[in-house]
Amino acid sequence: MQEFDKSISFDGRDIRLKVGLLAPQAGGSVLVQSGDTAVLVAATRAKGREGIDFLPLMVDYEEKQYAAGRIPGGFFRREGRPGEKAILISRLIDRPIRPLFPNWLRDDIQIVATTLSLDEDVPPDVLAVTGASVAVLLAGIPFQGPMAAVRVGLVGDDFILNPTYKEIKKGDLDIVVAGTPDGIVMVEAGANQLPEQDVIEAIDFAYEAIQELIQSQLELIKELGIEMVSEEAPVEDESLINFISDRATDEIKKVLSQYDFDKKTRDEALDQIQQTKIVDAIAELPAEDPIAVATNEDSKAIGKAFKKLTKKLMRSQIIEEGVRVDGRKLDQVRPISSQVGVLPNRVHGSGLFNRGLTQVLSIATLGTSGDAQDTRDDLTIQEEKRYLHHYNFPAYSVGETKPMRSPGRREVGHGALAERALLPVLPSAETFPYVLRVVSEVLSSNGSTSMGSVCGSTLSLMDAGVPLAKPVSGAAMGLIKEGDEVRILTDIQGIEDFLGDMDFKVAGTDTGITALQMDMKITGLSVEVIAEAINKALPARMHILEEMLKAIAEPREELSPYAPRLLTMKIDPDLIGMVIGPSGKTIKAITEQTGAKIDIEDDGKVIIAAVEAEKAEMARKMVFNITRKLNEGDVYVGKVTRIIDIGAFVEILPGKEGMIHISQLAEGRVGKVDDEVAVGDEIVVKIRGFDQKNRLNLTRLGIHPDEAAAARAEAS
Repeated sequence: MQEFDKSISFDGRDIRLKVGLLAPQAGGSVLVQSGDTAVLVAATRAKGREGIDFLPLMVDYEEKQYAAGRIPGGFFRREGRPGEKAILISRLIDRPIRPLFPNWLRDDIQIVATTLSLDEDVPPDVLAVTGASVAVLLAGIPFQGPMAAVRVGLVGDDFILNPTYKEIKKGDLDIVVAGTPDGIVMVEAGANQLPEQDVIEAIDFAYEAIQELIQSQLELIKELGIEMVSEEAPVEDESLINFISDRATDEIKKVLSQYDFDKKTRDEALDQIQQTKIVDAIAELPAEDPIAVATNEDSKAIGKAFKKLTKKLMRSQIIEEGVRVDGRKLDQVRPISSQVGVLPNRVHGSGLFNRGLTQVLSIATLGTSGDAQDTRDDLTIQEEKRYLHHYNFPAYSVGETKPMRSPGRREVGHGALAERALLPVLPSAETFPYVLRVVSEVLSSNGSTSMGSVCGSTLSLMDAGVPLAKPVSGAAMGLIKEGDEVRILTDIQGIEDFLGDMDFKVAGTDTGITALQMDMKITGLSVEVIAEAINKALPARMHILEEMLKAIAEPREELSPYAPRLLTMKIDPDLIGMVIGPSGKTIKAITEQTGAKIDIEDDGKVIIAAVEAEKAEMARKMVFNITRKLNEGDVYVGKVTRIIDIGAFVEILPGKEGMIHISQLAEGRVGKVDDEVAVGDEIVVKIRGFDQKNRLNLTRLGIHPDEAAAARAEAS
């Protein structure tokens, strides 16, 4: 393809699209550049595999250390498995583009975004999302786009389009919005307890900018002479769905209206209908019957058609009757219960949150600054994280079995969402110098486990005694859209998520929103519908929060007896080496003697942790003594370390030794040093001064009894 550049300028910031320069054998590729940040996005389509009944879309985001002028760490000095940030950006690209492919498409599609150059002012993630749309269009893949994404920040009262890293950190909002000509398809946000209206205005502001990016993509493909691909969907044989509908519609409706059925009972009843009304009936058909032939050729055909009918009937019940499968009204939250301290206090804090059949156990752990997560291997300006949230979703939580693996993208994404929801209410490192980790174990799942982990995290942190500014709760909103009819659902359960059109998670305090995440299964929603969902989430969040606070109204005043006690102090950075000692000898000796853990930061901040406060204080005193300034006239209790003919050497502080001349050992003449002192003796000495080589001179003369008593008291 001939090289072609297109520049898009809005709000004073340019985005350049370069095609035909890189990756000529990819189906479609584009280099998206803003400032010095450049992201290459390639999209490729391959022939589908036999037996695939879903869209095998793969979306990968790669970070290369050379983009920031760095060489990777580790033994191999090359990039390894993707980090958390790369996984989250992969999801950020995947979520808005996946619903835009036709639901009948079964070809393998891969989208790869690689950051080739990083400008510390320009985040690459939203560029990659927009680049994915351009690459798919260039690849000629059927696609209900174009799609584009922008980030919006809020500094003071002003919205900022595609803010820099510094503006994001400085502001009260970080929201990414993706949209198509039909509306908004994805929202991802963190906010500093912002009112609902501010967030809605930010989404509206973002969507206006998205329109410009969409128009630019349309102009680009027109200038390149590329037509939007519109492949015809395969003709569906309706005979099977009609066969199932005739025999099972009334039975399915009856099950969906049995509001006292729990999830397991409902699923079993539907399975029974499928078996007796459909599978058994088809088995009785002649072998040459078209339906029998079709189902023999495709073992999944019955299940897919039955599920399609169930989805249609469930959605119709909500649209026409305003009643959900469990009998709730559209705005009703499932029963809620909460507990704290459910685990022994060996763990520092625990909270159990139940919403309907969804159950999440969250455990909080307090650590020291040395436990912070180093993120320097990510292309980011943040060097460490002091709050970590990890989310686990075992198969037994949905009554299934599967091998236990390392966390997948979903687990990483849900953990990051809950982490983001709590960040605005955490105490600062200056007032509460702990590193915090919360692990949310999903013990039972029937929808909205990510918001359950937000609630569980709040409970566990309060149980651990973490002074949160405000407690945080969360609710998941859903949506059913049939033509012009729209119904918004509060607190969706699993079947409503699976068969619905939207999963919109909203977390926050009684003051405002702290996190948002919206995913769509349709090609877009208007800002007005999204605003309605956000506003309807507020009473749900407040109800959930009220129920949570029945378990614990405020953070505990006392930490768990097994949580580390932290002491902080500041030393001269030039003296850090003195505390560490040669090959770490000094700090190791302090740790062995006191059992305390000591972390020293580059600016001289020292954090001392020990389970027993007395041990922490002992270690603090030892560090203080090592780094304290010695003044003439100060009195200490020291230990005699060695004797020579003209005097004795005495260690008055760890690593600080001075000499007492024989003439300063006692009043009057001293014949031999060892007549007065022996190695190992503890004696009271005073600093006489320092010689020309800054060596310490000591004396036992002229010490007042009160000075000696004070020195002994301090030494003890």
